[in-house]
Amino acid sequence: MSAPSSAHAQATQDLYLQHHSWLVARLRRKMGCAWDAADLAQNTFLRLLTARGPALEQLAEPRAYLTTIAQRLLANHLRRRQIERAYLDALALQPEPTAPPPDVRLMVLETLVAIDRLLDGLPLVARKAFLLWRLEELTQEQIATQLNLSRTTVRRHLAAAAERCYFHVD
Repeated sequence: MSAPSSAHAQATQDLYLQHHSWLVARLRRKMGCAWDAADLAQNTFLRLLTARGPALEQLAEPRAYLTTIAQRLLANHLRRRQIERAYLDALALQPEPTAPPPDVRLMVLETLVAIDRLLDGLPLVARKAFLLWRLEELTQEQIATQLNLSRTTVRRHLAAAAERCYFHVD
């Protein structure tokens, strides 16, 4: 990634000075947490600084543009929280001695988020089939029975999901 031009950096700084407090207040209302709102606003401007988007000086509606970026980051934030909550709930069901140490938990959580990101865009049934295959180690026949699909459809979904994961295909 190349460094932003000085004009782009200046335009980002100008937008930051003009709209940062507005964006934090908007995100705080949505999120209910000042700390998370401030982090997300900061990430929005960081994304703006490093992105190759429209010329910032020429934005007709800078708040709309900032809102769009922030909403996408918020969706990712909420999705990560949901995955983290599900993982922690699953861990809570484990006997204490088998629960992994914090560093392993973080690694697993980051892996789950990465898998979720890779599978994003696939139909829900394809994601379910892939997770049943990889995490539950079910056979294609078992997946077909559980999801009420044909084995051919399961094979097609597994191939599409595996291709996205292994080759990072969008």
